[in-house]
Order: sequence, then structure tokens, then C-alpha cells
Amino acid sequence: MTGTAIDPHLAPHWGTSALVTIDMQRDFLSESRFGLAGTTEIVPALRELVDAFRAARRPIVHIVRLYRGDDVDLVRRTLVGAGAEMLRPGTEGRLLAPGLLIGDGPGLDDDLLLGGRPQPLGPHEYALFKPRWGAFYRTPLDEMLRDREVDTVVFAGCNLPNCPRASIVEASERDYRVVLATDAISRATEQGLREIAGLGVVLLDVGAITAGLAGRC
Repeated sequence: MTGTAIDPHLAPHWGTSALVTIDMQRDFLSESRFGLAGTTEIVPALRELVDAFRAARRPIVHIVRLYRGDDVDLVRRTLVGAGAEMLRPGTEGRLLAPGLLIGDGPGLDDDLLLGGRPQPLGPHEYALFKPRWGAFYRTPLDEMLRDREVDTVVFAGCNLPNCPRASIVEASERDYRVVLATDAISRATEQGLREIAGLGVVLLDVGAITAGLAGRC
């Protein structure tokens, strides 16, 4: 990893880890109408990370947003209510970014996800809908992780200041060991990373994480 010792209460346990990707959907890719800068650019690193978790046979949960009816966060309710084609069920824009799933995997089962249930996407791999910023809020994510004896969560994906940060705080509140993949997260700033580290989050790049999963450090 690095030459700096990690507090033993924070150090990741790779053998009981899971990867959680946040909002890596086509509507949020950099070139999309509602895209967030830097999101397309992290797809290659995120693909490498996903492949490493698959090879290690560790759980992967792809957290997604879907906007149907008026169950929309307040900051986007006006936009969506006016008819914006953003993360709507049945649209291409709500799908995961190209290349994240093997052969792009199955399409998302909107009804299953909106019903609060995880959708299997492959061995040890799932999609899960979250209705607001945090991945644990009104979702079965904690139960899914506990059932699989996960104690370390690696986060990556879209827009650090919002949904990843909220999800990181929720994971920390539940006493998970938390890792942030620093080169597989969009809209990360030096200040933002310092603040995340101050929560007890271990900051590692994809190379260090994949080495850890492979037992090389």
C-alpha cells in the first residue's frame, strides 16, 4: 500500500471487503446533458477495480438512482417534475456506464429495484436503488453486507461531494472500515479528500486496492 502505517481500527480487511459503486449511470457521464465533470474519465480505473473484486470473488454493489413520480430529492424535484428525461425508468440514461458489467450485463429491472430489492447482475454482483444521497438510506445495503460478513467497504463512483460522501458517512456510522478509491471517484478535490480522511477513511488508489485484494500488501 504505502509506507505510512494505518491505524489498526481503520485498516482494510481485504478478505471481508466489498465494493460499492455510486451512481455510475449514463445520465451522469461527463458528456451527458446532466453529466458531472470527470465521471466518464474515471470509467477505466473503475473497470479495473470492478474486475479485481470479481477476480477475488468479493461482493460488488452498484448503487443507482431512478426518478419516478414525486419520490425525488428536493433539489431535483422541480427539474424532474418539469419533465426532464433524467434517470427515468426505461430510458438508456439510467443504465450503468458502458463497460462496467461483463458484456454490459442485463438491463436494470426498474420495478424490482424501485421495490427496494437488489437485482443480481452476476456472481456476487448486484444493483441496488437508493432514493436519496446515501446508499444506506431506505435500502437493504447494510443487511446485504452483514449477511455476507463484510466489514470493509470500498467506495468509488460519481461525484464525491454528494452521494459518495453521504454514503461514506453512513458506512462510518455503522462501524465499517471504509476505503475510498481516489482515482475512481469524480469531482474529488484535495480539500474534499482531506475532509474524507478526517472521518477515518483510508485513501488508496486502484493499484493499491487491487494489490491488497490479491494479497500482495
